[in-house]
Amino acid sequence: MTDTFVAVDIETTGLNPKSDKIIEIGAVKVAGGRTIETFDTLVNPKCRLREFIIELTGITDAMLQKAPEEEEAFQKFLAFAREEVLLGHHLIFDYSFLKSIAVKQKISFERKGIDTLKIARICLPQIEKHSLEYLCTYYQIVNLHAHRACEDVMATIALYQKLGEEFFDGSLQMKKVFSAEQMAYQVKKDSPITAAQMRYLKALVQYHRIGLEEEIERMTKQAASRKIDQILSVYGKIR
Repeated sequence: MTDTFVAVDIETTGLNPKSDKIIEIGAVKVAGGRTIETFDTLVNPKCRLREFIIELTGITDAMLQKAPEEEEAFQKFLAFAREEVLLGHHLIFDYSFLKSIAVKQKISFERKGIDTLKIARICLPQIEKHSLEYLCTYYQIVNLHAHRACEDVMATIALYQKLGEEFFDGSLQMKKVFSAEQMAYQVKKDSPITAAQMRYLKALVQYHRIGLEEEIERMTKQAASRKIDQILSVYGKIR
């Protein structure tokens, strides 16, 4: 088993790396099977959080006001993680958000990763769920603050060790299951909001007296188009 890696977990405003934002990055550096360093930062998404995200994570708008924005937070994470193998539960989710920020900053971010979700699905096909929460219950791993990045990271490391203790026998088959694989996520570049979209969206918001959670100036062309369509379908055109 790989015993040197950086375990990572993020909390976000939603599930789509194109339109949603990171609000927390947590990471733990493990070397020779021992935890040697931790990293944790809140991230200001420059938009208001939806109620269910606040309820899920316990993170509030007030907590994020003075937090670094995603570009700065990602740079700090890069300095911490360097080129190490990544470990995570459903790692492609975390990687997709991080890779999207890297592309925006024109930074190369290619990493190998170990996904405990993939390992659990192969080794424990008989159980009904493979979420981190369910597997923590299954292995009696204590995670008092689920959906907070660093706590979920520590739970993922413990899960990786439990899976290894039970299933890793040194065979070629298990070496393949537990090995790090090259992460692959294709980021489709999106253009920033156009001047015409910005003017029209601001006019719609003012006319209908709507409060937006996101900053119009930071929207992409696609996000602005979706927001305009949403407003028109609910409130109608400017008369």
